[in-house]
This record gives sequence, C-alpha cells and structure tokens, in this order.
Amino acid sequence: MAMLEVKDLQVYYGMIQAIKGISFEVNAGEVIALIGANGAGKTTTLHTITGLVPAKAGSIVFEGVDLLKTPAHKIVSLGMAHVPEGRRIFQQLTVYENLKLGAYTRKNKQEIQESFARVYKRFPRLEERKNQVAGTLSGGEQQMLAMGRALMSHPKIILMDEPSMGLSPIFVSEIFDIIREISESGTTVLLVEQNAKKALSIADRAYVLETGNIVLSGDAKDLMNDDSVKKAYLGE
Repeated sequence: MAMLEVKDLQVYYGMIQAIKGISFEVNAGEVIALIGANGAGKTTTLHTITGLVPAKAGSIVFEGVDLLKTPAHKIVSLGMAHVPEGRRIFQQLTVYENLKLGAYTRKNKQEIQESFARVYKRFPRLEERKNQVAGTLSGGEQQMLAMGRALMSHPKIILMDEPSMGLSPIFVSEIFDIIREISESGTTVLLVEQNAKKALSIADRAYVLETGNIVLSGDAKDLMNDDSVKKAYLGE
C-alpha cells in the first residue's frame, strides 16, 4: 500500500478548475517529482494535500488516514511536513527560534534536542547563525532554514515546493544534494520543482502536470530521455 495516495482529486478556485481529477501515489522511501510549467497546478496539489486548500472531490489518504477529513493543524502530527514556496520563514525570529517552532507538535525535550543536533549537522551554517535574525540570511540560507524547520517535526514525508526558486546555481546544487541526503536518511520526499532537469536527476519517479491534468508519469530516468519532456521542460 502506498504511503500517500491521491485519487481523482479536483480543486476549484471559484469557477476555475485548477486540478482536474488527478491520481498519483508516493511509496515510503521514494523521491517523487511533480514537474510542469507555471500554473500547471503543482503548488495547488501540495496545498490541498496539507489542508491549506479545500478539495471539491476525490480523496487523499496518508498512511490510512483521510486527509480531506483531517484539520490542517493535525496533519503535521501525522508525520507530514511542508516546505512552502517562497520559504515562509519567520523573518523577525532567530534561526534557533524558527527551528524550535518546527518542533511544536513534539513534547519530548530529549528528542527535540536530538533533532536540533541532526539539523545542525546537516546544515552547519544554521548552527553558526543560530542567534541571527532569520530575515538577514541569504536566500539559500533561508531555504536551508525552511528545510531544517520542516525536519524538526521529524516527518515521515516532506513536501517541498520549488526549493530551488530564486537561488544561485551553486546553492541550487547544494539544496538538491541535501534533498538527496534527506531521502537517503529515510524520509520520503514529494518534490514540486520548475527545474525539471534537477528534479528528475534525484527523483525515483515523476509525474508531469499540465493545466491540472497528469499527462505523463513514470520512472524519472525514462522521463529524462522522453522527447516530449526534453522539448517542453529540459530546454532541448
């Protein structure tokens, strides 16, 4: 059974249908990429999974729990974390305070300390700047903080929305290395990304979204060699 199963999902913004009955699944341990042009419905899909946008029809089941019947604030404690587009860190708070907020669903102080240690090990720069106000970090560091904050909830699955957006090429490579490491350490990843080449290079499987429909899906390596994908998304 899949860890996350989306079936016949339909989402509307007013009269406009943004998601037109898509179905896909994510198995434990996989990196799954959702790729597609701007406005294809990628972010809407993530927002619907994490309860930020209501669905009109369909189902989203995470480890046997129907997320469409679960309040958004309870979804985090089920083991799902969301790194939103544009990072959405708390600009006025310090790096340490941002990370601590990521663990708000957890009560065991010892485990929270262990999570801090793990996050600092993965992101040494965050430890160096733990007392710095988050709004003064560079874009790449803010992205690391958003990822670190999500990891503080000790999620089973992490949803990442455009993690490379607006970053310099060197930071983009670093962020994708980190996503690979997060996956290798046992966290499942659902990745929405405009940089299709990078996304396909680290994903196991991928789904291609076009105007609210899934038009292609399969093994990420196969999609990388697919002529229509090359032409539309890989700039070839």
